[in-house]
This record gives sequence, structure tokens and C-alpha cells, in this order.
Amino acid sequence: MVETLDAAARAALASQLPDWALEGEHLKRSVRFADFSRAFAFMTRVALLAEAQDHHPEWFNVYNRVDIALTTHDAGGLSARDVRLAKAIDALL
Repeated sequence: MVETLDAAARAALASQLPDWALEGEHLKRSVRFADFSRAFAFMTRVALLAEAQDHHPEWFNVYNRVDIALTTHDAGGLSARDVRLAKAIDALL
């Protein structure tokens, strides 16, 4: 079973992932692109990363905006899997 992040690991998130917000048991980020095609291309790249990591985001897309929320449902909260995927997503941007 995957374990949730402890208090120290959660506190470190602000410096490790400055573009992400910690909201309850989710890491969230909103990204805007020039147009829908670029937003969808980004989502496709994230989908491939997520599938490779077997860890899938909750997300929402409207035109040029992609909202992403990461949490580990199996663990009942944030885990190292969320941090790893957030860092991989950041590397795409």
C-alpha cells in the first residue's frame, strides 16, 4: 500500500513545487496555453507520463486552460507518487 506524505514532506512541497497549490489532499495547478491545440497536446503528453507511472490525474480542460489535481486515492491523500508526477508535468512546461 502507498503511504501518504508526512507533515514534513507536505511542508516541503511549497519549495519543491512552487507552481502547485496544496489544497486539502490535492496538489493543484492551472496552466494556460496559446490555444486549444497546445492545451490538448500538453494533455496528451501528460497522459503518456501518467500511464507510464500508472498514476492518473484528475483534470479539466476548457479551450486553452488545463486544471490539474493530483492525489493518491489508494492512500487516501497525497503521496510521493503525486510529487513525482507533478515534477514530471513541470518538466514538460
